[in-house]
Amino acid sequence: MRRRDLYDAASGGGGPRLLPWTSPEGKPCYLSTDGRGYLSTLADSIETVQLSLGQELLEHAREATAPGAPTLSATEYRWLARRLTEALADALRVADSRGQRLPDPEEVDEGA
Repeated sequence: MRRRDLYDAASGGGGPRLLPWTSPEGKPCYLSTDGRGYLSTLADSIETVQLSLGQELLEHAREATAPGAPTLSATEYRWLARRLTEALADALRVADSRGQRLPDPEEVDEGA
């Protein structure tokens, strides 16, 4: 399957899309979409920001834990652990959302 075909398949048509945010009660939010509306674009942008922030945080953590780096306080390590946990949760949610939108390989083979 070509890259554009994969993108089109992942953008919609596979059921509701898992959004990168939760309800006030912490429940997952879904969107029924073709992948081209305002909320889909907003969700794509938020996912991009979440992944970028996670990358920046990972770089900070690597620097903070590198040999010879100044020792952080317990509060600073706890802050770092909390932010890394949040970033990992965001990345896993993005991966889950994008994975749900990929076409089933068996269906792709049948259509070829």
